[in-house]
Amino acid sequence: MKSVTSHDAVALLEKLIATPSHSREENVTADILEAFLRERGVDVQRIYNNVWAKCAKYDSSKPTLLLNSHHDTVKPSPAYTIDPYKPIFSEGKIYGLGSNDAGASLVALVAAFCNNYQAEHSYNLILALTAEEEVMGEKGMRAMLPEFERLGIGIDMALVGEPTSMHAAVGERGLLVFDATARGVRGHAARNEGENALYKAIADIERLRNYKFERRSELLGDISIAVTMISAGTQHNVVPDECKFVVDVRTTDAYTNEQTVELLQSVVECELIPRSTRVRASAITDEHPLVKSAVALGRECFVSPTTSDMALMPFPSLKMGVGVSARSHSADEFVLESEIIEGIGLYEQLINELDKQI
Repeated sequence: MKSVTSHDAVALLEKLIATPSHSREENVTADILEAFLRERGVDVQRIYNNVWAKCAKYDSSKPTLLLNSHHDTVKPSPAYTIDPYKPIFSEGKIYGLGSNDAGASLVALVAAFCNNYQAEHSYNLILALTAEEEVMGEKGMRAMLPEFERLGIGIDMALVGEPTSMHAAVGERGLLVFDATARGVRGHAARNEGENALYKAIADIERLRNYKFERRSELLGDISIAVTMISAGTQHNVVPDECKFVVDVRTTDAYTNEQTVELLQSVVECELIPRSTRVRASAITDEHPLVKSAVALGRECFVSPTTSDMALMPFPSLKMGVGVSARSHSADEFVLESEIIEGIGLYEQLINELDKQI
């Protein structure tokens, strides 16, 4: 197989930028990625708009590393001063929607995978270029994992390509969003009638504000709870019989999301319903071969403030990718060509270093 160079990776990124791929609308970028891999002799598979492939010397008796990044994007900010779908290469920068998040990581992982497709390692490589990451949709990673299970493919660990300046995010907090409803009895305010649902909500908000979980994550710290929205009442002289509020909870690996839900529901008197429990906290130990490999390459370890498809992965995962997180979802998004070159090199070094650590 002919090696994939940084020039090839940049050209692929420019193609992706020029092709709108908002979440749930990634079919054309999936076609582009599938064609790119097939042209290089990779046996490509596809489910929905997820493009994936096993290394040529896949051996089910070996552990497996999943290389993952996403090719969907958010919609462009109204503050763009350039065409978000017209890639511009200027002074070493590549501008365009999805260039930084996560196109640069994706093309760097593609290059590293292709350049190791025929290589013999002490573990397997699987490449998964997924859709719907920005919305954690049902046809992205949530569809890929059952497909791997159906095919009898076990994933032991994952390297997730997201912009981290090529440092190693060893953890992410999870997320629970609750819709809370306190109920009372409607009455006339002047006659002090009824049961004020707003007061009941305030009491529950105080309970949540003061609640302390017994367990604390060594890596991710304490679970945080914040009430972020509240709504009650129809007019000034009517005691409200219903008060709704929203609770934002950032979870850790000290409890499962389901345990966190149960504990918080036991604290309050109101109805407290989670919108979803699928965005889980992610943490990987210092002793894991992926972390040791990253450290051996001089990468700094940190806890990421942002979420990714790591939240859906039930196996140890490390987030490490090309670009700067602060550029993600910004107007006039860009990535440096030098960052892509560095990313390809570091991914390939990590793949080789992991051989020593496993």
